[in-house]
Amino acid sequence: MTDKEVEPDTTEFADLIRSRRASLGLSLAAFEARSVDPVTGVQVKSGWVHRLETGESVIPPKKPQLRALQAATGLPIEELQRAAAVQFFGYERVWAESGEASALVRRASHLTEDQRLQLLRLIDAFAPPGPSSE
Repeated sequence: MTDKEVEPDTTEFADLIRSRRASLGLSLAAFEARSVDPVTGVQVKSGWVHRLETGESVIPPKKPQLRALQAATGLPIEELQRAAAVQFFGYERVWAESGEASALVRRASHLTEDQRLQLLRLIDAFAPPGPSSE
């Protein structure tokens, strides 16, 4: 394994690609033919997809490969980015049924540190943090 290849602890991205390819009924060759980045022309090869899906070490995808996979899967690029971040970089996803948590996180980067602290105090006033086991 080279220093650029990654053996992930999770398989979220691989599972997403595998299940989407299966639901589309695409062979590896057909999937490769569709996996072309419309911006750069970069193509994701079937061998990489096969290694990803079978749990072998792969080089994590960069933006052109993610766009190519978006073209092949029809999935939103954000979904592909999140799954890749979980699998390859240890990103932890926070779930909320309403989607409001994601909206708050996206907007938090536009707040000052003082505003973020005020928001946390407000949230704690309504929903104090539970035990760490939750």
